[in-house]
Amino acid sequence: MPDVKLSIAGRDYFVACNAGEEKRLLELGAMVDATAQQVAGGARGLTETRGLLFSALMLADRLHDAGGAARPDTAQPSAAMVQSADILEGLATRLENLALRLEN
Repeated sequence: MPDVKLSIAGRDYFVACNAGEEKRLLELGAMVDATAQQVAGGARGLTETRGLLFSALMLADRLHDAGGAARPDTAQPSAAMVQSADILEGLATRLENLALRLEN
């Protein structure tokens, strides 16, 4: 299982992925990094954890606005959308927990 180095908000993260998924993971990492840079430039005093939380929320909002998130009046979401939503929800929960620990 290959490891991919993602540079997000000035920090490097090594993420394992399946063979052949490296390019896609790098593209997604670049999207997260661009959003994190945008968040960091617009809000001073944010902790790293809160910055990543807001980045995740902004990306989820864009996905929703693009029609990629399930809406009550549409057909059932695809398995990929459900998986993406679960991943984002888990990430948001972990980031919120980290932020709480850092604040206390």
